[in-house]
Amino acid sequence: MDTNRQYLAIDLKSFYASVECVERGLDPMKAHLVVADPERGNGTICLAVTPAMKKSGIKNRCRVYEIPGSIPYIKAVPRMQMYIDYSAAIYQIYLKYIAGEDIHVYSIDEAFLDVTDYLKLYKMSARELGMCIVREIHERTGITATCGVGTNLYLAKVAMDMIAKHADDNIGELDEASYKALLWEHRPLTDFWRIGSATAKKLSLYGIFTMRDIADTDPKLLYRIFGKDARLLIDHALGLETATISSIKNYKPKANSLSSSQVLLRDYHFEEAGIVLKEMADSLCLELIKKKLLTDKLSLSVHYSRTYGVPHASAGISLRTASSSASLICAELYSLYCKIVNSHIPIRKIDLCFHRVWKEDFRQYDLFTSPEALEKEYRLQQAIIEIKSKYGSNAVLKGTSLEAGATARERNLQIGGHKSGL
Repeated sequence: MDTNRQYLAIDLKSFYASVECVERGLDPMKAHLVVADPERGNGTICLAVTPAMKKSGIKNRCRVYEIPGSIPYIKAVPRMQMYIDYSAAIYQIYLKYIAGEDIHVYSIDEAFLDVTDYLKLYKMSARELGMCIVREIHERTGITATCGVGTNLYLAKVAMDMIAKHADDNIGELDEASYKALLWEHRPLTDFWRIGSATAKKLSLYGIFTMRDIADTDPKLLYRIFGKDARLLIDHALGLETATISSIKNYKPKANSLSSSQVLLRDYHFEEAGIVLKEMADSLCLELIKKKLLTDKLSLSVHYSRTYGVPHASAGISLRTASSSASLICAELYSLYCKIVNSHIPIRKIDLCFHRVWKEDFRQYDLFTSPEALEKEYRLQQAIIEIKSKYGSNAVLKGTSLEAGATARERNLQIGGHKSGL
């Protein structure tokens, strides 16, 4: 393991809310603003709140009704395309300093940079280079960024999350020694990257409450509790991380999939939810064709309204042969839907996945399907993709998307399930 490398982890502070403030000429660090869609009611989750709201005791990702009426604030409608544009502009700033192969975009507002081979060129330390990049982000976009500096990706991330966000200069720095000195006794464990409440709860049952406790625990016990995931827990307790940006970029998954998920804005009855399922399946089939992929395994999960306290229904199905045919796949999924779903209980969420997708290098047919009919449908789907690409996602719609309860028209104007702002 190379301990001489230097990484930066950069986070765009309260990103969506900061962009909305910049667009309004407000100071993101002082303004009271939340990003939430008022059309979804007071129960909707705030996608972001400004640091000033956080100082007032408002938690990030809270629901609108949880914000006390005594706190005046601006409610900004999500504009996802604008956030993507800002993120892209900030990525260009990274590219000014670091080559693309040494950058790993972790999310729309976070990135890792391997700056090891650039420090001599710029005659700077990793900390100085991080401060330079953070300063330029603010000067060119108005967005405040925090930066973690570490000798591996994990330490850079922890330095950003647990030190930089509380530092006056928004910079944090860790190596293995300082990690142990500063954070080995830190509580709660859920403040650390990749330790969720369920993991922390399991550890607490064995009297494990800190990273030092994990490091001092017999590895056999941890493996018995967590299986192979214990390796990562042990490494992180010691401040170690084997992954590098190059290894992330070179990773090839054994299997690929396409998936879609919708949380419905109200309780849907059986027939309405069936329409949404067909829309989701049809959209994924177009995605298959656009990417020249096939699938032979499908899975469906339907979550009922919480008020009924009924476990979700889920099942999978294998096709006779790999396909991208919407007529075939939609029919199979709807048949599965009718078999597993209780038609008398309202539905609130649908998860759909096409497993084992692979390149369409050759297409096979079975004895029960007309090759001519499939080829005709394939050409039609290709034409639909071309029309949508040229004239917009709503340029071609199936009749079912005009029925009550259908969501395709609205979702075609969204990005990530939220308004694009266009």
